[in-house]
Amino acid sequence: MGAVRDQGASSSGDGPDPAEAEWRPPARIRPKVGERPRQRVDVKALFGLASGGWAWTTAAKATIAMGSSFALSAYLFGPQVGALAALGSMTVLYEKKTPYVHRAIALALVGLGFVTSVALGSLASVSPWSAAVVIGLVAGTATWICQALRVDKPGALFFALVCAISTIAPGGFATVPLHTGVAAIGAAIGWVVSMAGAPFRGRHPEHRAVADAFRQLAALLRAIGTPRLDHVQHDASLAVSTAWRLVLLAQTRGYRDTPTAARLRALLRWVSDIHLAATDVSMARTEPLPDKVAEFADRLAQAVGRPELCPAPEELDEVRRGLRPRSLESRLYGSLARAAQTARKSEHEIEGRGTELYDTRYPPMLDSLRFGLSRESLIRPTALRMGITVTAAGLVGILLGFDRFYWISITTTAVLQGGNVVLTVNRSTQRALGTVIGVFIGVGLLYLHPPLPAVIVLAAVFQGLTQLVVGRNFFYASILMTPMALLLAHTAAPYPLDELAQSRVMDTIVGSVAGMLGALLLWRKAAASRLPQTIVDVLDDARTVVTEVLDPDVEISPERRYRLRRDLRADLLSLRGVYDSAVGDVPRAKTTQPLWPVVVATQRTGYLALAALALDNPPPASQITIQRLDLAFRELSAAMRERRAPRLGALPRLVDYPRINMELRALSSSMRTAVAEEDRAESLLRERRARRESHRAREEADADL
Repeated sequence: MGAVRDQGASSSGDGPDPAEAEWRPPARIRPKVGERPRQRVDVKALFGLASGGWAWTTAAKATIAMGSSFALSAYLFGPQVGALAALGSMTVLYEKKTPYVHRAIALALVGLGFVTSVALGSLASVSPWSAAVVIGLVAGTATWICQALRVDKPGALFFALVCAISTIAPGGFATVPLHTGVAAIGAAIGWVVSMAGAPFRGRHPEHRAVADAFRQLAALLRAIGTPRLDHVQHDASLAVSTAWRLVLLAQTRGYRDTPTAARLRALLRWVSDIHLAATDVSMARTEPLPDKVAEFADRLAQAVGRPELCPAPEELDEVRRGLRPRSLESRLYGSLARAAQTARKSEHEIEGRGTELYDTRYPPMLDSLRFGLSRESLIRPTALRMGITVTAAGLVGILLGFDRFYWISITTTAVLQGGNVVLTVNRSTQRALGTVIGVFIGVGLLYLHPPLPAVIVLAAVFQGLTQLVVGRNFFYASILMTPMALLLAHTAAPYPLDELAQSRVMDTIVGSVAGMLGALLLWRKAAASRLPQTIVDVLDDARTVVTEVLDPDVEISPERRYRLRRDLRADLLSLRGVYDSAVGDVPRAKTTQPLWPVVVATQRTGYLALAALALDNPPPASQITIQRLDLAFRELSAAMRERRAPRLGALPRLVDYPRINMELRALSSSMRTAVAEEDRAESLLRERRARRESHRAREEADADL
């Protein structure tokens, strides 16, 4: 059996025995396709808690940052301007998982973005019309930049929020320097709080990313032989990709040449190897693995940061007993055991297998921004939808006579963070219901006329509680976020409480409706229209990988191997993301639902290509076989691009890669079924149109009589 390689790894002493028997895959058994993702508007989606833990660390940091910045700025400049510092401190909510060396730069840029938003809002405060337009411009631009540069949630929301609040801060053009300076103080405090862990746990973010990847691999090992396989496979691949990105971001010049950094890169290599070995096993096995295997991977996750917790490789001897040395399970267990050998060491050789990285820490920023504006990207329609809808919502609010129209803009921004129609409807409902409850809480507190210190403490506590629950459910977060926003807004610009409560509820309802209309009317088909091309991209990359792996005349260099794997994995993740977005867009989702088997077969083909790419000495094929396989891939791509049934014909016999043929046949069959269903749906639509036209003609004839 050939050994698996990491992305761009070179052979060294930590690898498998080169004398190990050649790889012979077992008989072909196709795992059952998992249930199609279903996004619904129901009670569970609105009020149920999503899986995951509570964000205690983020909540604590948000509380400290807001409380300290609000108190300091209120003491120095007064409470009305101090609210801007509290908003500026929300930089602490960004880049929560990235390495500190990257976080320091990214948060500084986020803070600069906040200061710019405050400046624009202050300049636009001369007129409600200009304020509405500027808030929409900030929301759309922030959406584009955050998504293009992969800035994690909360994305554009707080850029729009600080811009909106700055439009009501007292003063005029003369106070713009003061407002921006106060916002900069808040952003700096948020930066300090977010970076507070660097002196004590400087390498924790990248260690946590690799540990999370091991945990997701454990979940994948548990999912083998179950209908959840395809969903968990995507989650595991996403975790592995995230770990690669974060470890890459941490490779500063002085750190990357240390034995500690080499150990983490070696562990990352084993994460990738185990994932692809598990992929091979999952495609050939319909029965669950022993529980001890997943438990072993969970303990490897603990050992990333604490080597003394690493399990002994000998613990897998019991599950390996009786297996053929050539079996796929033996390959998987061998990778787990060798990963444990690496994890037990506190350091690793600086040079050797798994320590080389063939990529830059920071992709060119201008290229990323430029791609976000390209026709192929979903970022452009998302940003345009955000900017146009938020602007229109604010202008409509002014026309309807809403004094505090900016709350409509803020609500619309929050609602459109959902992405597709179903998620937007969910978020708008959650936002509206949560705001109604939150208004009673916030106005009730304001009726008590709390002193400024109490306002500062309450705003900070509500901010922390919001961040604690927002990842689990947006409804409960809206309940907690509303009092915090009311306290800050009322401090910045006092307003009669009765009118405040009434207008806040009405603003939220109008903003929620505006967000839903924007999701329904603007670029609703963006994801669905891009899905066929995304499938084609995966097939094209998989074809390139498979043909190069099978060609005995092609020697894949480590750098080439890295880039092939990186690009194919990125396309696979994009495929699932585009499909999930498309099935949430109604009624367009009806045409994308039948494509789920196509997406699964394409996804499996891509992962099998990755697994073949991971072999050190893959079994080659003849040139005729490679040409026939290349033609099969091209025919499937052409059929998907033209939305027709593929004419695949007989596939070449791949003795060493039977599951690739199996998935290509399944892909061809599912494409034929999807095309037939689409033709049937179009036929029914034409019949309904014909009946309507016939009925209308009879009515007109009767009217003439």
